[in-house]
Amino acid sequence: MVELGTTAPPFRLATCNPSVDKVDAAYRSLNDFVDARAVVIMFICNHCPFVKHVQPELVRIAQDYSTMGVQFIAINSNDAAAYPADSFEAMTADAERLGYPFPYLYDETQEVALAYGAEATPDFFVYDSLRRLVYRGRLDSSRPGQGEPNGSDLRTALDELLATGLVGSEQHPSLGCNIKWRPAPAVR
Repeated sequence: MVELGTTAPPFRLATCNPSVDKVDAAYRSLNDFVDARAVVIMFICNHCPFVKHVQPELVRIAQDYSTMGVQFIAINSNDAAAYPADSFEAMTADAERLGYPFPYLYDETQEVALAYGAEATPDFFVYDSLRRLVYRGRLDSSRPGQGEPNGSDLRTALDELLATGLVGSEQHPSLGCNIKWRPAPAVR
């Protein structure tokens, strides 16, 4: 796992929903959000049952905290060739259908997931105003078929960060589907 205090790796990725934050751009980068008090990077996808379970709460929590200067960014790093439900086109359809109020970016090379140390979908990383990692873990303790998501773990971390500049609550690892990595190229 990436150590707390680590600086957020830069990225520039294609966005499937540029109109969500009123930009006329096909790509978004971490530098586009320098004024945010905090940034939440969410590694999600379209087909994972754990992500499907939390999608409505992702929308609610982003709406709740965006008014407090928190920027949410979703990234899909799955291998779309092996999992067509995670293609850029499917991302666009899901973002529109679900009303994602945050950029939904496509990590086609999977380099961003590797740089962040993302392992699962969903996987949440919270960075402070200096883009230092202060939280890495789960949204809450709910699971598909076992309770409704409420975002309690992530909400607590954001509340603490906004109030004190620190996150002191216990952090639990994410639980979900493994990121669907592309096969390694054959060695000759």
